[in-house]
Amino acid sequence: MKPGVSAEHERAADLDLMAATLAEPYRIKVVERLQMRSRGERERLLSDAGNSVFYLESSDVFIDLGTDSGTAAMSDEQWAALMRGDEAYVRSRSFGSFERSVRDVTGYPHVIPTHQGRGAENILMELLVSPSQLVLSNAHFDTTRAHIERRQGKPIDLVGDALWDFDERAPFKGNFDLAKLAVALERYHQHVAFVSITITNNLACSSPVSMENIRGVKALADARGIPVYFDASRMSENAYFIKTRERGYENATIPQIVREMLSYGEGCWMSAKKDALVNIGGFIALQDEAMARRCQEKLVLYEGFPSYGGLARRDLEAVAVGLKEGMDEQYLAHRARLLAHFGERLEAVAGIKVSKPVGGSGVFVQLESVYPHLTPAELPGVALAADMYREGGVRVGAIPFHLRTVSLPDGEITERLFQFARFALPRRVYTKSHLEYVVSVMARVKQLASRNKGYRVVSEPEVLGHFFARFEPL
Repeated sequence: MKPGVSAEHERAADLDLMAATLAEPYRIKVVERLQMRSRGERERLLSDAGNSVFYLESSDVFIDLGTDSGTAAMSDEQWAALMRGDEAYVRSRSFGSFERSVRDVTGYPHVIPTHQGRGAENILMELLVSPSQLVLSNAHFDTTRAHIERRQGKPIDLVGDALWDFDERAPFKGNFDLAKLAVALERYHQHVAFVSITITNNLACSSPVSMENIRGVKALADARGIPVYFDASRMSENAYFIKTRERGYENATIPQIVREMLSYGEGCWMSAKKDALVNIGGFIALQDEAMARRCQEKLVLYEGFPSYGGLARRDLEAVAVGLKEGMDEQYLAHRARLLAHFGERLEAVAGIKVSKPVGGSGVFVQLESVYPHLTPAELPGVALAADMYREGGVRVGAIPFHLRTVSLPDGEITERLFQFARFALPRRVYTKSHLEYVVSVMARVKQLASRNKGYRVVSEPEVLGHFFARFEPL
């Protein structure tokens, strides 16, 4: 240590240097070979896939930014935990590790494991939602929406309108519009099943939700006796944004912020495939014992015994470790900086527009900035996904967001369709140089974009059709 320089200042200087260079806070011990198909092969493969990147084989994709769910690279500690798996059917040691970790992170006493997030959604929506009831959220994830609609309920999205201005640098674009929530509760409270807070707000450009907004939602819901639940799949990333963007939390730890966020709810569900850094797994965590028992009854029918919930016990061990690793501030800082850098480079080099500030799961691209000549009916999201693969072997997601919200001041329910592309970033998988390659491909796509005449749907199922649709060029 230099004379007169504190350890804290030296540590800060080291972290600043890491931030400036985007040095990964880990080193690579195992590698997987990637293969680039030729241009002709990519065109043939895309055509055979019905021009949908969801039908492409992984081995035919060079850089896969289709999702951040279940695609993380697990750590040496997680792989070691897999070997400790106790595969007993009932009350295994591995369930004990899992239960303690979830309780410690969430603060909820009752823990129900599920095979992934949609398994948790299936159970909770069956218990919480009756036909014709409303579920109010800042924005529902697509599988959450589908489970509510399967129960003949109606999901309502109350995210703020500022979200759709990609240039607006509001730090918490994922927030509820509290005025809309107040009007919705005033007009429909007798029909509201519960209020759902998605942290971070994934389909809303993966933008975070502030603690102030969470408290405001809780106060409005409590005044009407409406329970609050969290979709906590990306809770650690949301906590990091609160720490770095919200006054008063600069000195709080990520675990402290997560605990406070979740303290405003009756419970949560989580796809552990996001912030718990695993390839499979999820859970429900609850305050109320009676509700937990009802969830366990459904769990036995749909998933498995309450102490494994559809998972091998070794996977419970990996989640137990990953929940804690996912809250490591150095890791979260690197991920946030890498995503921000990626967004900046897409704008500067490729000349496109991304949602700012960049959120947690990936970079969201405004389609109009790539294909100004295509109307929404000509499916510019499909065009971008197809062009990214055709030009560089990159898979990205094109997400149609069917927003059902309320208007002010009357509270009438209205619907709108938003389309955007998400360049989702798997956790601890790709480096800065991989993303620079994607930027170069995006620049090529933008240069040639005027040649794309758009697409039309050839076939599309009713439920979660964007995963299974096939298209043909116009």
